[in-house]
Amino acid sequence: MEIIIDNNFHFEYHFVSDKCIISNKDRSDVPAVLAVDAMFSIKINNTLYFEAELPILEFYKSLYKWQERITKDYIPEFHYYTIEHDEEEGAILSVLPFSNKARLESIWSEADIDNVFDLHYIVHELLTLESRLREDMEEYYNIKLKYFTYTI
Repeated sequence: MEIIIDNNFHFEYHFVSDKCIISNKDRSDVPAVLAVDAMFSIKINNTLYFEAELPILEFYKSLYKWQERITKDYIPEFHYYTIEHDEEEGAILSVLPFSNKARLESIWSEADIDNVFDLHYIVHELLTLESRLREDMEEYYNIKLKYFTYTI
């Protein structure tokens, strides 16, 4: 196992669900929300670390709720679980802050890479991902995510 400090990672995603699969009126329809999928991947230093088809609205909600908890003096751990995979099995994706660093982990990792990143870098990248996902999903599916963040 290789330990690399302060390297980079990159998030990629593309929507695999039809544009018409969801509308704003479906905000309380859990099966409809969970049917909105995207292929999501993470590359660490240009090596594929994680790739899976995710219920992207559910993933977005996890990111959104996490970023709401961040304060000037506190950065909480981030854990993403799905309805199908709960805490007992482990988080599909986690960011574990410690000191001024953070570790990115996944139970579905594609490569055995144990990277440690600068905490501010990883937080910035996750906040950027949340913003990009919001904009891209709202445009692609013609929805307003503000209607979905508290119902899914």
